[in-house]
Amino acid sequence: MLLKKQTVWLLTMLSLVVVLSVYYITSPEQKNSNFANVDQKTKNGLVQKQPVVSKQKTNEKTIVKTQSSDEVFETLRMQLDDQRNQQIEELQQEVATTDLSPDKRSEAYDQMKKLSETAQKEEILETLIKAMGYDDALVRADGQKVNITVKSNKKPTTAAANNIIRVVRNEIGDDNFVAVEFQPTKQ
Repeated sequence: MLLKKQTVWLLTMLSLVVVLSVYYITSPEQKNSNFANVDQKTKNGLVQKQPVVSKQKTNEKTIVKTQSSDEVFETLRMQLDDQRNQQIEELQQEVATTDLSPDKRSEAYDQMKKLSETAQKEEILETLIKAMGYDDALVRADGQKVNITVKSNKKPTTAAANNIIRVVRNEIGDDNFVAVEFQPTKQ
């Protein structure tokens, strides 16, 4: 009975890998090469992100597209999700191969689990920061470093940044370096 469960699990994982592989092979690549972020220093030393601007020329007319910072946050979230999904797919392929030792496959499985947990913690932190009264938040955890970009009309203060850092450390742990950046919202 145990052998049948393992076989079903293995076939399920292999079919998942095949479906994801076909999806990634057939999906068109999306590149945002027309977009560029511009940093601008304010008089108090904080860095503000300007809206992303894209210019296109069509038959002697210039079309200017401006991407709002909400869209920038969503674009960054999607890119981060795509990157993580690609890493998870590669780890799933490692787990599915029979050439690797059980220890290596177990290590790859643990890395997949860690990536999923990191993504969940980022979502939780974004929700917690929004619950603190901010308009939007983008949390990016990369190893021992956590970068947080907060969008709000409130004046950025060190006390506000410390409150956000405290929330992050309660959720993730004290061993991470946390950086907080404030962006004003457009009205």
